Amino acid sequence: MNKKVFSGCLTAILVMAGIVVLSSAAYTVNMREQVIITQFGDPKGPPVTEAGLHFKVPFIQKINVIEKRILEWDGPRDQMPTKEKTLIMVDTFGRWQITDPLKYFQRLRDERSAQSRLDDILGSETRNTIAKHELIEVIRTTKDRDPIQVDELAKADLGGVVGVLPEISRGRTALETDILEESRVKLEEFGIELLDVRFKRVNYNQSVERQIYQRMMSERKQIAERFRSEGAGEAAKITGQMEKDLNVIESEAYRKVQEIKGEADGEATGIYAAAYNQSPQAAEFYEFSRTMELYPLIIGGKSTVVLSTDSDLFKYLKQVQPDPLPQGDPIGDGEE
Repeated sequence: MNKKVFSGCLTAILVMAGIVVLSSAAYTVNMREQVIITQFGDPKGPPVTEAGLHFKVPFIQKINVIEKRILEWDGPRDQMPTKEKTLIMVDTFGRWQITDPLKYFQRLRDERSAQSRLDDILGSETRNTIAKHELIEVIRTTKDRDPIQVDELAKADLGGVVGVLPEISRGRTALETDILEESRVKLEEFGIELLDVRFKRVNYNQSVERQIYQRMMSERKQIAERFRSEGAGEAAKITGQMEKDLNVIESEAYRKVQEIKGEADGEATGIYAAAYNQSPQAAEFYEFSRTMELYPLIIGGKSTVVLSTDSDLFKYLKQVQPDPLPQGDPIGDGEE
């Protein structure tokens, strides 16, 4: 009975030991990874790049997982001078991939060391490239690009300074390519392939940024004053033309009014003459109506008129009889 128990325990121990050994010997690699097998810290055999189930010597060998995907590098925002000694802040980023896992593991071991080496190499090459070119080369994309819209401020600048960019020889894209090519050669010895490098952002240094803004504001104010003076001149021209046109319109209207009044007076005179010739009563009525029309014009307001007794205007006034006084209350009599 004891032999059976001992045999069963031994079998269980052997099975468990076999499971432990098998689990230590087997490992899996997915499609996003590649593996370096090390024995006592030294690489053994070629890198494992194919996905699936693999085996190694248990307990002695160790797996080291290395990223197989494209990785990103986000460089630090660094200050550097241009060719004309203008301090700018340059922020860059890039994309890289581990193409030789064995060389990468021997030289760098992990991704943290790789990022540090990328900072050194790419930062140095970016600084050297910026120092060889002027600021306009870093800002503009290509030397053959034409702006879609013409800056109206540049049109207003008679001196030809504002809005006119100097000629460039290469441009930002060519500078990024220079950094990429120079850095790629240096990174190959680490098993890294540099895929792309770009400028994320370029700003003036804070020490010169305020001066740049003040100069820009001064230039824009000069152009604004030119706009205002030109606008005032155009306004004066428009106002003068308007007054001239208004005088022409008023004089033409006055002429037409006088013509119409003259024609109307002529027609009225003809009518009055025809009525005068029809009968003495009509002539007398015509003379009476014309005289009545003159009274408000002559005797109006506080005017004083002196007429002789034989005046035609006075004869109608002589014929006016005063209203008789009321009976039974003579003037001066009455109760007080």
